[in-house]
Amino acid sequence: MTERILIVGSGAREHAIAVALARSPQKPALLCFSGAKNPGIDGLCEVYGLGSITAPAEVVAFAAEHGATLAVLGPEAPLAAGVADALWAAKVRVVGPTQSLARVESSKAFTRELLAKYAIPGNPFFQRFESMDGVDEVLARFPMQHVIKDDGLAGGKGVKVCGDHLLSQAESVAFCKELVEQGHPFVVEEKLEGEEFSLMSFCDGKTLRHMPAVQDHKRAYDGDKGPNTGGMGTYSDADHKLPFLLESDVAEAQAINERVAAALAEECGALYQGILYGGFMATRDGVRLIEYNARFGDPESLNLLTLLESDFVAVCVAIADGTLDAVDVTFAKKASVCRYIVPEGYPDTPRKGDAVVMPEQLPAGVSAYLSAVDMVDGTLVAMGSRTVAFVGVGETLAEAEAICGEAAKQVPGPFFYRTDIGTAAAIERRMEHMQKLRSV
Repeated sequence: MTERILIVGSGAREHAIAVALARSPQKPALLCFSGAKNPGIDGLCEVYGLGSITAPAEVVAFAAEHGATLAVLGPEAPLAAGVADALWAAKVRVVGPTQSLARVESSKAFTRELLAKYAIPGNPFFQRFESMDGVDEVLARFPMQHVIKDDGLAGGKGVKVCGDHLLSQAESVAFCKELVEQGHPFVVEEKLEGEEFSLMSFCDGKTLRHMPAVQDHKRAYDGDKGPNTGGMGTYSDADHKLPFLLESDVAEAQAINERVAAALAEECGALYQGILYGGFMATRDGVRLIEYNARFGDPESLNLLTLLESDFVAVCVAIADGTLDAVDVTFAKKASVCRYIVPEGYPDTPRKGDAVVMPEQLPAGVSAYLSAVDMVDGTLVAMGSRTVAFVGVGETLAEAEAICGEAAKQVPGPFFYRTDIGTAAAIERRMEHMQKLRSV
């Protein structure tokens, strides 16, 4: 049977998903349903529908009309809205957890409490609040060493960290009051010190197949300066760990993912079938969990799907059918560097509507994934968010970084990108930071 695979979403992550599915020897028919048309995805799809990806009935109607046999849900919002539940009910298999299981992302407190209940290592101190009762005492217990998180989905905007976003105890109290006034429960956590990394796993609820470790760069400007973004770029190394990580760090993160998958099955009475994405921090005391996401990271997925050697259709089918134990998942033993081109003013006051002129020819080893773009009168234009990502793959990080940079600098106009992602100097700083922490 030729699979008819529905991709839900329209960003660079979904473009990378489409490219990985399209190169399968099974030659599936691809469908896409999203709120915007991504020309890169459109060129790979048989049918492209527009609508609300958080309206389960709309997604199911499109899937039924076009005979979808399998769906891959890209972003977090449809997962939290129960789109996976509705598709399963309509007899469409899904890569992406049900609404209950997706709480691992949609509720920060759910995840912290899950780790605590099942004695899974990785939690810092945390406490959930719905009012200001007791907030002052907890903030005083960790003066300028705390993180405040909106308990729900906030599009990456609901987390504030002491020293980065909160510069005084008064600002911390004010942010907590703001969340209370909005009716948003929140979590106060002890601030961790170390280096962040992402460890994602394909998961059918019983078996996990781990992906290489990746490091994301959230800040807009070189040197980790400026406002937080959706992610300006990422890198992974040829040995599938990162230069600042120990083998034991990767093993600890993998073990936490495995235990969380088992705990979710126990807690929710259902199997987690999708991508389990742990955001971790390597500290002097081992690996700690920052947060979980219930889907592929963006931009991390751009590195990982570019490096994936296995048949991605076979992997997706195995996730949905519960047969991942029978599938061998391999990634190229190469390094990768991803950089996003973004409009001037991004993320706070981005320009919109500028023409995006792509390189006439990409350097060998570089892939391009379109994100927030549209076709207007035959011209590719930027829509005000992350615009296009380039992923360079090489034998070494230096090689991958060089070719990625070569591609990125060929995009003219009012755009910018971080030039330091994957560079020797930036990686050396992270290695020195971890060496210093571990020696204390």
